Amino acid sequence: MPKIYLDYASTTPVDPKVMEAMKTYFKKDFGNPSSIHSFGQKAIAAIDDARQKVASFLGCELDEVIFTGSATEANNLAIFGLIKKGDHIITTQIEHHAILEPCQKLEKEGVEVTYLPVDKDGLVKVSDVEKAIKLNTILVSIMYANNEIGTIQPIAEIGELLKARKNKIYFHTDAVQAANYLDCDVKKLGVDLLTLSGHKIYGPKGVGALFVKKGILLNPLIYGGGQEQGRRSGTENVPAIVGLGAAIEETQNPKIKINIIRIRQFRDKLIKTILKIVSDSKLNGSPIQRLPNNINVTIDGAEGEAMVIALDQKGIAVSTGSACSAKSLEPSHVLLALGLSHEEAHGSLRITLGRYTTQEEITKFLKVLPQVIQRLRQISGYK
Repeated sequence: MPKIYLDYASTTPVDPKVMEAMKTYFKKDFGNPSSIHSFGQKAIAAIDDARQKVASFLGCELDEVIFTGSATEANNLAIFGLIKKGDHIITTQIEHHAILEPCQKLEKEGVEVTYLPVDKDGLVKVSDVEKAIKLNTILVSIMYANNEIGTIQPIAEIGELLKARKNKIYFHTDAVQAANYLDCDVKKLGVDLLTLSGHKIYGPKGVGALFVKKGILLNPLIYGGGQEQGRRSGTENVPAIVGLGAAIEETQNPKIKINIIRIRQFRDKLIKTILKIVSDSKLNGSPIQRLPNNINVTIDGAEGEAMVIALDQKGIAVSTGSACSAKSLEPSHVLLALGLSHEEAHGSLRITLGRYTTQEEITKFLKVLPQVIQRLRQISGYK
């Protein structure tokens, strides 16, 4: 049975160009970047080249890019590196757990956290950000595009708001899902910190990056050899960093940019057709301010995990929400924040498209989905 992968928000396959760029650093040019001999010099040169590619993508300086072991680590560094007892953080109710859990931990240690609500489309109001600001507000962290419902937040507008204030408030955005599709120029966005991930942009797993605006002092999470300007100790994962750089560069390829138009057309067709052929279904998230590859629907009478398993048996991979929360039995905190009931949130399906999605795969999915829903509804007794 041919497999169909429609879970690109979870992870992406490594692009052939990225794989080719990484290969030599596994065996031939394997030196430790901290070594002063020629092997080490080749490794550090490769890291510098990758750093240049990321900096070019973000519109920032070379020394403002810090490589990490993951986007989760980068998010943690942005929060724990800045905040101390008595400070105030503003974030939203629909952030990734890599933001929410650090905030929850800090709350237990005497840090104030405001979790802003979102509207029914999953959008935060700039006015709500402004109202939440206190004298001790140090950080605002709001994700650029949501990993479950694809909602794109007004980051540049929030950046303008914070820039106009007399007291400095740092602004961080998790741009992990946005990097494939949206402008991540940090000056245009008005952010002080920004998180990227390798495996969401057709690069390798196990590597991330954090933009840190010049002048910001971050306390490190990891101590040791003083790599990455002392902000992230540990021998650099050269192949992965090279892969992240190559993947970032490939996002700017004109052919890849054109492909996004096709992905958006597929998304629109899927949304329109699913809502038409599957009764009692509705779209979650904004129909307009949305990533071009994201479809998230609630289908009454069918449990999300059951839909994922049934579709997988038909050779189609989708998800119910964030892959990082797949082991949890709790309904999606993102969907609950939109106002969905627990039952509705449990009946959600996330379909995310990517660079290699084909028309044939879309056609097959639309043929199989109604059959799966009909069978699950019969089992549940839904009418």
